[in-house]
Amino acid sequence: MLLTTIAGSLPKPSWLAKPRVLWAPWSLSDAVLAEGKRDAVRLALLEQEAAGIDIVTDGEQSRQHFVHGFLEAIEGVDFARRVTIGIRADRYKAEVPTVTGPLVRRRAVHADEVRFARAHTTRKLKFTIPGPMTIVDTLADEHYRDRARLAMEFARLINEEARELAALGLDVLQLDEPAFNVYMDDVRTWGIQALDRAIQGLRCRTAVHICYGYGIKANVDWKATLGGEWRQYEQTFPVLAASRIDQVSVECANSRVPLSLLGLLKGKDVLVGAVDVATDAIETPEQVAATIRSVLPFVPPERLYPCTNCGMVPLTRDVARGKLRALAAGAALVRKELGVRA
Repeated sequence: MLLTTIAGSLPKPSWLAKPRVLWAPWSLSDAVLAEGKRDAVRLALLEQEAAGIDIVTDGEQSRQHFVHGFLEAIEGVDFARRVTIGIRADRYKAEVPTVTGPLVRRRAVHADEVRFARAHTTRKLKFTIPGPMTIVDTLADEHYRDRARLAMEFARLINEEARELAALGLDVLQLDEPAFNVYMDDVRTWGIQALDRAIQGLRCRTAVHICYGYGIKANVDWKATLGGEWRQYEQTFPVLAASRIDQVSVECANSRVPLSLLGLLKGKDVLVGAVDVATDAIETPEQVAATIRSVLPFVPPERLYPCTNCGMVPLTRDVARGKLRALAAGAALVRKELGVRA
């Protein structure tokens, strides 16, 4: 009970990529890069285990970008035709590839990464893939010219990939959907349908991560415009509760989300963000425990999984380690109070 996990990413070692930079280019190349990625995954797993995290990830150490890492292997997505567009409703600009033809997945994209991580930890393993709506919002489309249709095409490819990853011993497959907090009407009309298609028939647990984004300036500034209460989830939680997804990852630490809204997720596991990734301040175990306690009136403990608010790639490794330890220690405090074990 109260098993801890993380949203996905961890900071990369400085010898692999420039620290504190999203989508930083690799510092290595060719065979040395491949070896460096594997070494970084080993470190990410060991650091989570040492901190006491129960459900670990590979820290996304082998991916430069959480969306483009999947797209790089998809036929029909042309990285030679990069354009700069506004994403997340023009919150910030990004250089993205272009869809130029029918989408085809010719080979497994992340199987080697899951196979390697599975061989190097005995703990439950989670792996993250971008969700269909967020993929659609993070590229240009010159072929389908229909966001809903494009999302369903990507959902089909994600499902093909996810079935193979689950067969390799994956315990949790998480789809990252920060776009769910931006395009609420689209979530209802086609976003949930695409999400359900992406996880259709999976035998592992499934999760969706829908936080307010990395702790970067564009996201912090945007959140400052959302008012005293962040009620976007009031629109998305009911449709998520009716979806096939098993778990929903939610930003709670230092957020303005009314915690009572979590009651709308009845029947789902809730990954409660109890660590704030938008600050270098390392939480104390008591602060983490306080966040967990504040959620208990709305989420039963058997469905509560203490987690980070979002990925930690923009942080330093020392800060990330401290936050991991605080997360595990804070969950242990609440378990002791409840008289239960992990």
